[in-house]
Amino acid sequence: MQLGVCAQVLYAMPFETALDTAAAEGFAAIELPVDSSNPFIDLDAALDGGADALLSALDRRGLRCSALSNHQEGQLLLGPHGEDTDVIWPGSAEAKAARAADRLVRSAELARRMGVTTVIAFTGCREWARWFPWPLADGWERMQGEFRDRLRPILDEYACRGVRLALECHPKQFAYNLETARLAWELVDRHDALAFNLDPANLLLAGMDPVVFAAELGSRVAHVHAKDGERVQHHVERSGLLAHGPWDRPGRGFRFRIPGWGDVPWRRLITELHLAGFDGVLSVEHEDPTMGRLEGLRQARRYLEPLLLHDRQEARWW
Repeated sequence: MQLGVCAQVLYAMPFETALDTAAAEGFAAIELPVDSSNPFIDLDAALDGGADALLSALDRRGLRCSALSNHQEGQLLLGPHGEDTDVIWPGSAEAKAARAADRLVRSAELARRMGVTTVIAFTGCREWARWFPWPLADGWERMQGEFRDRLRPILDEYACRGVRLALECHPKQFAYNLETARLAWELVDRHDALAFNLDPANLLLAGMDPVVFAAELGSRVAHVHAKDGERVQHHVERSGLLAHGPWDRPGRGFRFRIPGWGDVPWRRLITELHLAGFDGVLSVEHEDPTMGRLEGLRQARRYLEPLLLHDRQEARWW
């Protein structure tokens, strides 16, 4: 296992400085977003001859790319397709879904050219509130065919390129907990190109134990977000876990934290990932509103590095 960093926390810096910082802070890898809103990588330019320059910039610093990500444009695949997503790409539902499919496939092509095997993404969901079966009792079931029909051709494109699409379970996604993640895989006939980016904090927010996810679907985990979450007891009594408003609002009953500062049982989680054969990157996603950017990264690295497992399991010797 290795420790990496998600690039978003470094967006305030020029790209080259961000890479310098990631390397200087002791990270082995970096996760690079390629959606059209990110300030670092122009996906079209990278595909038009820029991939080698990206690889060279990483190599000079001893970094590798753990994954590309395209959460924003992936959201357009299933929606919602109204004003909520106009900020990502304006247009009709059909135009938004087509945009998502094109950008996800282009993300896979850049990954192939860079020798990266994982693209992390959202797929969105037509109406996530349908998890509650009222007023449309079978609302969730009605969305299953749309998920299958839109995602299956994209997965075929990924398979042709030797890349896996790692869905990140999260609110407002078709796959947001263990049950829906398993359902998503079954709907596409257990397609080998479909994997998951395990973000334990997102699962805590859904009321799940991320250790159970790792134990039951660990073989499908291609990448891990090292992000913690905290149920803030003195606030949760008022707001619950699914509170509205900005993520940094002090009164929220749930806040994202740096690993070691929240409720994720990291030793148990890493153990289950190890037992499932995971030997990839735990990418620190710093969204902790209580800490500065670099302080949070340093706290995360100091906490996680001693917990990483590197050797394969051995035959019993006792």
